[in-house]
Amino acid sequence: GSLAAYGVILHSPRFWPTIKLSFRRALETIVVGLLLFVPTISWVHLKLPRLRPVVGFLALVPFVVPPIILVVGLLKFYKDTLHAPFWFLGKPDFFLVGAYVILAFPYIYFSLDAGFRSIDVHTLTEASRNLGASWRTTLGRVILPNIRVAALSGAFLTLAIVMGEFTIASLSAFHTFPTYLQYVNESQA
Repeated sequence: GSLAAYGVILHSPRFWPTIKLSFRRALETIVVGLLLFVPTISWVHLKLPRLRPVVGFLALVPFVVPPIILVVGLLKFYKDTLHAPFWFLGKPDFFLVGAYVILAFPYIYFSLDAGFRSIDVHTLTEASRNLGASWRTTLGRVILPNIRVAALSGAFLTLAIVMGEFTIASLSAFHTFPTYLQYVNESQA
């Protein structure tokens, strides 16, 4: 065999737009996921440690609920305009990022949870607050640098998931990189 087939794919007019779209959605999912989960997990570790098992259980739900059930449920929920905010419906990509955040929740959560368990969050937070730092400053300049490796771990797992996720994109009619690969597999195997 030769590498000519790869050249055909790389020069296809649909290759670069779909890989860019998937990569953009992956970056957006990482940002939204970290913005949601870093403060939440920090709060749970600091103020509500009894809820850690509950949040951990909720993080397992995307493993139990298959993506096909997730996307069908989300599509049905947002089909009724009473449930979806106008700004959400006006931007169909928000749907995809929202679904991906749900799908990536276990990976981000367990990575960050491990990072938070490896540091003394209480002492770091108390020291920062006693020195006059705001909650936002404490989170951004004290906590986040100490869980950087955990955040990167969750980010790379999320990137891998989004770049390879086919079911949600296909059923919600988005032309992402995995749907393009499926198209190539069906038409030019």
